[in-house]
Amino acid sequence: MQILTDKQINQKIQRLAIEILENNLKEKELILAGINNNGMHFASLLMNAILEISDKEITVTRIKLNPAKPISEEIEIEMPIKDLNKKVLIIIDDVANTGRTIFYAFKPLMESLLKKIEVAVLVDRTHKSFPIKVDYCGQELATTLQQNIKVKIMGEKKAVFLE
Repeated sequence: MQILTDKQINQKIQRLAIEILENNLKEKELILAGINNNGMHFASLLMNAILEISDKEITVTRIKLNPAKPISEEIEIEMPIKDLNKKVLIIIDDVANTGRTIFYAFKPLMESLLKKIEVAVLVDRTHKSFPIKVDYCGQELATTLQQNIKVKIMGEKKAVFLE
């Protein structure tokens, strides 16, 4: 069953970009850390929307954060940790389910003295097992544990499905 259409996703991206700018009005730089593939693409869409609607000089940097195997492998981050000091970083993912992926994404960030960390997702499910708070959410869904959310965000037509 389709939950969000291409048009609805584009509207949510615009709204999220506005919210991010409003909550970071005095910032001159934002770092968007996309988690894995869909998170990276969602971060790109948010970055473009932020730059398009911003009426002030702001630098938006998109980096990849890969906490796919947080115990067996070091978590990859595309920016030296020391370069994050005193910066605002927003962790971006397509879906927040249990919160585990986002929770482990914080691991390398603990080595820096960030000014602020926020979380943005397209879909927030209500099954948190980890202490994660989503600051920016496109759509919140209460689902059963057996249901899955499939996000198609790359390509021409974007969509979100409940399976």
